[in-house]
Amino acid sequence: PPLNVSRRVLYPLCLCAEDESGAVVVQTAPGKVITHRGGTIILPCRYHYDVSAHDPAEIRLKWTKVTEPMSFVDVFVAMGRERRAFGSYRGRTALQEDGAGDASLIVRNVTLQDYGRYECEVTNELEDDTGMVKLDLEGVIFPYHPRLGRYTLNFHEAREACLAQDGILASYDQLHAAWLEGLDWCNAGWLQDGSVQYPIARPRDECGRKDTPVGVRNYGYRHKDDERYDAFCFTSNLNGKVYFLKTYRKLSYPEALQACRKSGARVAKVGQLYAAWKIQLLDKCEAGWVEDGSIRYPIVNPRARCGGREPGVRNLGFPGKKYKLFGVYCYKKGSEGPPKEGSEGPGKWGPLQV
Repeated sequence: PPLNVSRRVLYPLCLCAEDESGAVVVQTAPGKVITHRGGTIILPCRYHYDVSAHDPAEIRLKWTKVTEPMSFVDVFVAMGRERRAFGSYRGRTALQEDGAGDASLIVRNVTLQDYGRYECEVTNELEDDTGMVKLDLEGVIFPYHPRLGRYTLNFHEAREACLAQDGILASYDQLHAAWLEGLDWCNAGWLQDGSVQYPIARPRDECGRKDTPVGVRNYGYRHKDDERYDAFCFTSNLNGKVYFLKTYRKLSYPEALQACRKSGARVAKVGQLYAAWKIQLLDKCEAGWVEDGSIRYPIVNPRARCGGREPGVRNLGFPGKKYKLFGVYCYKKGSEGPPKEGSEGPGKWGPLQV
């Protein structure tokens, strides 16, 4: 059956002449390929060599992911008939093998952690060459700080905070793209590379002076253990649905946890609510609990008494979990969507999906 592949290459794959010396020559897409979490993508790579000088069985193909400027993680290796995938790529990767010289790698069920740069290396006994492919994800940036308050996370804590809320630390490219779309945030946050930055679309005195230009402002690379800031997280497509669970009365946080469980779901994480707002266009002018104990609600179409003139996910902070009462946003995994009204049967709150 045909492979269902999300494949967007921003530049054409270059088709270059074979090197006159007979050396291995590798070509990859000079732009980037784009997919979303859960998708399937092809990382394009082709190679050329003098077939009269080299046995095809001697050619080794190796894919690695660049994690630091000079640090790599093994992804996939092939030589002759042998194939081996590594780590989290096991069971999700295979060579495309569309004709001679095709080293393109198929990656299925793409994860947030797959985002980044990949190196395609082709080696024979004496020669080798490499090409680089960037894998980008469609998604959304969300600024984050925990209940402790602003500027309380070192780099490692920021990374864990994003993971806990269904995200990863954003890259500079992702933050810059969000700024181009209008993201304006006055608090500095950690990025994936260990730098601290923040995007300003509307200069003002409380955000570094009104007379400074718009842009992504950069504090540079900071001490990852000692210095504390917020985080800029990134998330992508959901394999499931976020919905507001209306009840006959407002709930405390422990009651909200139980109500979502009774609905066959769990309380939505912050990243899941952002993904539902950005990608699934969830629009609800109802404040509700989310997993980290904050109160938020997503607005696609700004309107009166719904928190301002701009679209976004409104944040009402972190109230007391036991005594403050709100609605709740639930997340149900899979394609079945939220429950139908009245499907839960009798219960303490009689939850209804709206």
